[in-house]
Amino acid sequence: MAQNIKLKIAGKEYPMVAPTPEMEEAMRLAAEEINRKFNSYDVRYPDKPALDKLIIVTLNETVNRIACQKRMQQLGEEVDALQADLDSYLAKLQ
Repeated sequence: MAQNIKLKIAGKEYPMVAPTPEMEEAMRLAAEEINRKFNSYDVRYPDKPALDKLIIVTLNETVNRIACQKRMQQLGEEVDALQADLDSYLAKLQ
């Protein structure tokens, strides 16, 4: 059941809808992580506008997501290769 929640990000509240309790937890954890990173940039660059700091947070998170996706693809390919090797080995045993 969908839940209306409010997330505070960079000092501003945003009303959101979490479709499941698991998604609500993920959204709250994401907001905490965004705030943690935003605050670290806020300390380092106090004169920069909040939007600039949020853009850097977004860029860093997107780069990390893309790197993870590429790594997952590589791991999937390695799993496929190992499965093929295993299938070949088992076929030779029979």
